[in-house]
Amino acid sequence: MMSNTVKPLAAEQLCAKVPTHHLPFSSLNEIEPLSGILGQERAVEAIQFGVAMQRPGYNIYVMGDSGTGRSSYVTSYLRSEAKRRSAPNEWVYVNDFKENRTPKAIEFSPGKASEFEQDLRTVIDGLMATFPAAFENPTYQQQKSAIDRAFNEQYESAINTVERYALKIGVAMFRDASSVSFAPMRDGKALEENEFTTLSDDERDAFQAAVSELETRLNDELLSLPLWKRASYEQLRDLNLATVNEALSPLMAPVFEKYAEHQGASDYLQAMREDLDKVIVDQMVDDKENVGRDEVGRRSMYEELYLPNIAVTHKADGGQPVVYEPHPTYRNLFGQVEYSSDQGMLVTSYRLIRSGSLHQANGGYLILDAEKLLTDHYLWEALKRALKSKCLKIEHPYADMGLMNTTTLSPESIPLQVKVVLIGSRDIYYLLQDADPDFQEMFRVLVDFDDTLKRNPESELAFARLLKDRVNREGYADVTQQGVARLIEYSSRLAEHQREMAAQIGDVFELLAEADFTRQMAKDDVITDVHVTRALAAKKHRTGRVSEKIIEEILDGTILLDSQGWAVGKINGLTVMQIGDSSFGAPARISTTVYPGGKGIVDIERESNLGQNIHSKGVLILSGYLGNKYAQRFPLDISASIAMEQSYGYVDGDSASTAELCCLLSALINVPLRQDLAITGSLNQHGEVQAIGGVNEKIEGFFNVCFARGLTGTQGVIIPKSNMSNLMLSDEVVAAVAAGQFHIYAVEKADQALALLTGIEVGEADENGDYPEGTLSYRVIQRLEAISKLGEDDGKNEDEKSEQEKA
Repeated sequence: MMSNTVKPLAAEQLCAKVPTHHLPFSSLNEIEPLSGILGQERAVEAIQFGVAMQRPGYNIYVMGDSGTGRSSYVTSYLRSEAKRRSAPNEWVYVNDFKENRTPKAIEFSPGKASEFEQDLRTVIDGLMATFPAAFENPTYQQQKSAIDRAFNEQYESAINTVERYALKIGVAMFRDASSVSFAPMRDGKALEENEFTTLSDDERDAFQAAVSELETRLNDELLSLPLWKRASYEQLRDLNLATVNEALSPLMAPVFEKYAEHQGASDYLQAMREDLDKVIVDQMVDDKENVGRDEVGRRSMYEELYLPNIAVTHKADGGQPVVYEPHPTYRNLFGQVEYSSDQGMLVTSYRLIRSGSLHQANGGYLILDAEKLLTDHYLWEALKRALKSKCLKIEHPYADMGLMNTTTLSPESIPLQVKVVLIGSRDIYYLLQDADPDFQEMFRVLVDFDDTLKRNPESELAFARLLKDRVNREGYADVTQQGVARLIEYSSRLAEHQREMAAQIGDVFELLAEADFTRQMAKDDVITDVHVTRALAAKKHRTGRVSEKIIEEILDGTILLDSQGWAVGKINGLTVMQIGDSSFGAPARISTTVYPGGKGIVDIERESNLGQNIHSKGVLILSGYLGNKYAQRFPLDISASIAMEQSYGYVDGDSASTAELCCLLSALINVPLRQDLAITGSLNQHGEVQAIGGVNEKIEGFFNVCFARGLTGTQGVIIPKSNMSNLMLSDEVVAAVAAGQFHIYAVEKADQALALLTGIEVGEADENGDYPEGTLSYRVIQRLEAISKLGEDDGKNEDEKSEQEKA
């Protein structure tokens, strides 16, 4: 007879089905869709606070698992809030005519930057029409000719004076465009070169002396030539400037007047006006290289010099910007200065400044993936600097590290006012909190998306409405009530809880899509629970190669595992294997040997460096439990070895500790254990069985083995009672339990599991701590006491031997 007998669970306790009255519709077509997010009240409240709080440092960190809808909801909420707010100002970069390396930044109201650019294009159109036509005007040409004529008259007067004197002394003077030459005369005619050679020495000497005198006179007469040239040049330049000014004034007057109240634009227009004088006069009048410049080239020159480079624009009624940067690099965030090749050289200008995501999001919200952002430490530090200084500056990311030797621009900084929203995991959040003191100061708003949602009639109906919204968006077929119920049950399976649903709604949407595909293949009109079940089965088959291989190896004896009969020191434990995005249960044999000695309980997994910390902790707890319950009157003096058989990878978790205790006691007192039962559960030092994870996969793993061999009607699984709320088992297991072919027992204490596995009453201690004879606990104490006495006898024998040796 067994006391404290545990009855198997009923089939209704193994899966929380959705009652029909919870879903008051026959299909989704009868209900309204729900857009937004399901549940997550804490996260919704936090994001509302973060958006409303405008003080510095209240940037937002959104954490939670992928698939919970965190990104889509946050983006949607930010956009809805941003629409109700005023659009921020725009920014343009313009040329700094005094220092080209430091372009200026000008701020405009929304929509005005493009208007400013268009106004300057109109000015350029005017320049193209006015110049060089203004220099071809008859009045200008007459004035220019007068200046040239005055200079030529002075020059001719000087030359004529020297020429008249040369005739007096019998020397002919010849001049061309660039030089003056002399020749002797006879009878009023200049001598040819062959005639000059016939002259006597005295005549040649006299001619040379006359030439020398004429050159001196010529130099004296032309001594003021540079002054004449300078005066002529200045007169011509004044004429050109006056002509330019006369033509430019009516072109520039409208924009000067329009932007008179805008300080930045007004200053730029004034600087542009001054530079135009130089450009038009120097490059279009005096620069011989530009004489042949075509119209396209001149327009391009004007645009490259004067048109603004618009960094960011906004619609006046567009609200604040919400920008998501999928690839946060330094250049994508902060912008960059590009280069072009000119005859093999890299050149740049303010027109090659490219804005980044921070420019686009300035005055609004910037959404970033935390994991991607933190891959570059320099980028994270640069973002913090920008947020702290409230200043956006474009610079080469590694210039201060000496990794750049190309001359670049240093654009003027722009005031930065942006709320950054980081989306990432919990691990990254806690890591940043511990490792970066600035993080807590700068990201004071935490939006925590829960992993699970409460399951009740209201949330189930809201879940159905959310499915309706998805169906409408993706164009899926209608879903019946039974199909919706099956999807809700799948969500609870993901959450591993009968009263909860998984917040990872993305996984449910994925199953919905696969169910719709299954419906299409079957050529049905609506999605039912049958299509959902088929989609789940197909997915399980696609990812089930490893689990099926393990069952095959158990069936052919490669992996040793019994599912019926009795054995001493052997027990069926339950494990969960995770491969990619799929997890499945895999039963494994645990074996134990016990013998006298003082080594204690040896965890073979730990000794072979395969057992991880939590698993080793579970084994160590066994010593505490055994000593507390059975070794109060004598030392616990045993040696035992525990191993997870045919396990060649790392083992972690303490869910096998209850199984290891049962196996250890079986080996200790030589009592066989049922092999048609598998067990899982974490043990504490007082013998209480605690909850474990993956209970559904573990049960189904052993069930699949039993089903493959043939169900006997006695097989089953022992689980912690505290895991009953986590049961969301497959239809096959529920059906087998309902038919009495498989059993699931929920235990609170290790004694209950021992009674099930051994068929022997464990017994309860009386007030003196003694157990009734024949009970399992009595036999354990007797065995431990016997082993302890063996140790005492060995000790005495050793003492006697040492005394004899001394004698």
